Amino acid sequence: MPKLPALKPSEVLKALQRIGFTVIRSKGGHMQLKKGNLLVTIPFHSKDLKAETLRSILRQAKINFEELKKNL
Repeated sequence: MPKLPALKPSEVLKALQRIGFTVIRSKGGHMQLKKGNLLVTIPFHSKDLKAETLRSILRQAKINFEELKKNL
């Protein structure tokens, strides 16, 4: 997998919403999004997401980085 760029949680949230995910819950520093039977949890803070966290989000959403990048 290619090296992932640093992205802010707000950028990832907007991209996932464009793909069709909706926010179902926001508690503490995390947001949960849902699309069909897929559930994605995003840590929501002001710092950039770590590469491993971004990989986990992509895995949960069952999308690749190219699809996310198209919707940034």
